[in-house]
Amino acid sequence: MSDNGVGMTHLDEHDDHGGLQRDIPKLITRRQAVMWAGGLSLAGILAACGSDSEGASTASGSSTGVATSGSAPADSTASAGPEIPDETQGPFPADGSNGPNLLGTDGINRSDITSSIGGLSGTAEGVPMRLQLTVVNASDGSPLAGAAVYLWHCTADGRYSIYEISDQNYLRGVQAADDAGRIVFDTIVPGCYPGRWPHCHFEVYGGLDDATSGQQATKTSQIALPQADCEAVYADSRYGGSLSNLGRLSLASDGVFADGWQDQLATLSGSPSSGYTASLLVRT
Repeated sequence: MSDNGVGMTHLDEHDDHGGLQRDIPKLITRRQAVMWAGGLSLAGILAACGSDSEGASTASGSSTGVATSGSAPADSTASAGPEIPDETQGPFPADGSNGPNLLGTDGINRSDITSSIGGLSGTAEGVPMRLQLTVVNASDGSPLAGAAVYLWHCTADGRYSIYEISDQNYLRGVQAADDAGRIVFDTIVPGCYPGRWPHCHFEVYGGLDDATSGQQATKTSQIALPQADCEAVYADSRYGGSLSNLGRLSLASDGVFADGWQDQLATLSGSPSSGYTASLLVRT
């Protein structure tokens, strides 16, 4: 396989047959203050921080439309409840904590994250997914109007822009919540790489200025996707080995979600031909 521009091949990055090593924390903290200044550093690329989610769910791999306590329609009224668990940001955040910082790039504040920005051209291919997040205060369910969310995830074939695809920065973006705490991202269903359940990463900030100026995130977590929907999507040839990778996994064995995914499992509706809408209530 060809080199990806950062000194390692795609195979090398998955050499544990578990992108697990990429996403499970080791010894360092989740949020580092070091900013990227010229050149892509590989230091700490396999270091991350551990999952500290709590609770458990019997909704393993729930199918389309099956809601969990973490899922909510975009127009629903939230109630008080547990915070969404803190999780590792993984080694490819591009938020300045592990090499590059995309958050100050012109165009990062956007709903459609399928294309690259900042002078790069390219569009990520895959089955469309509209991700609707509702961000609320865990203590009373009140919407966090103006809070900003930075979302990122892998491509259909399981690679991350900037780090593993060095000439693209798509599938990353920031949006601010409206008065009801709602945020919408138009993206694609992410693929499934070896060792990790299909997921999206996100960070919550106090506002857009915090998100784009290098301020520390107030919450870092991950979103799990339902098994049945992913199986339907992964029949698409653009998703490479995602279907076989998924067949060797379960939420109960995933290194991040194994200790409880109930508040992180999104509700999906739609089809591979028409695209999907995913919804999740994010208490923070």
